[in-house]
Amino acid sequence: MTSLRTLGSSDLAVFPLALGGNVFGWTADEATSFAVLDAYTAAGGNFLDTADSYTAWIDGNSGGESETIIGKWIAARGNRDDVVIATKVSEHPDYPGLSAANIKAAADASLRRLGTDRIDLYYPHFDKPEVPVAEIIGALDELVRAGKVRQIGASNISAERLQESLDHSDREGLARYVALQPHYNLVSRDTYEGGLQDVAARAGLAAVPYFALASGFLTGKYRPGATVDSARAGKAAAHLETERGRSVLTALDEIAAAHDAEIPTVALAWLAAQPTVAAPIASARTPEQLPALLAVADLTLTRPELDRLTQASSL
Repeated sequence: MTSLRTLGSSDLAVFPLALGGNVFGWTADEATSFAVLDAYTAAGGNFLDTADSYTAWIDGNSGGESETIIGKWIAARGNRDDVVIATKVSEHPDYPGLSAANIKAAADASLRRLGTDRIDLYYPHFDKPEVPVAEIIGALDELVRAGKVRQIGASNISAERLQESLDHSDREGLARYVALQPHYNLVSRDTYEGGLQDVAARAGLAAVPYFALASGFLTGKYRPGATVDSARAGKAAAHLETERGRSVLTALDEIAAAHDAEIPTVALAWLAAQPTVAAPIASARTPEQLPALLAVADLTLTRPELDRLTQASSL
């Protein structure tokens, strides 16, 4: 059985791959989403990542569709205590921003959609530098004290604002971030490596990277001349135009062959081995896409293999 990883200094123990909920209510309808969730948890997975804004960008949707599907699935399966639910605030059309009043109202709306009495990990989705960290942390602390939120994390935040937030929590004795959700993968390293990673390491935060497979590019499906049926195909295929993207694919092909593993498994294994990373996030439109993602829990790359991928992605 795969051992769980503790998120930073928290009491949250999670599977080393978080299941992204951004496709629920978008490229995966409710029935398919239930099948994906069933397959993920049957394999030992317990870490679900969503946001109140998923999937407001789809015509006819208003936001909250992903949370609603997860809530219906939990109610149908009766397994609330078996899963760790992470969701986010700031981007829902009806609950924009990070004012204290909005954070608390949005949390209540998420709880209703999820059909639960607590959110295990709650993130400000995108930092709003115009809002003082004291207001954001104060509101999150109130939610923790009320029992509506167990732990808090940060997402899409600068190193400076993250450090300021941690300092405020420590100084005032308030709830403190235990996790950080950065944009980070083999072909997008610049946003996280450096200042943000340094703050996370010093503070003992667990990184839970999103776009872990670069919108699907790191699945290996995107090759010169290939056509991929995906809502994110354009974004993923753009990496083929870069020397870094092509170099990473070559290295992934070699290492996957050496392990008789699938390419996304290797890409996730590199990410999971990086300092501070506890559990990359990856989504699956169908249950058939899950095995290659879940296999990261059982694949350990050698130091030379990790170095080979790091070098390939440094171009």
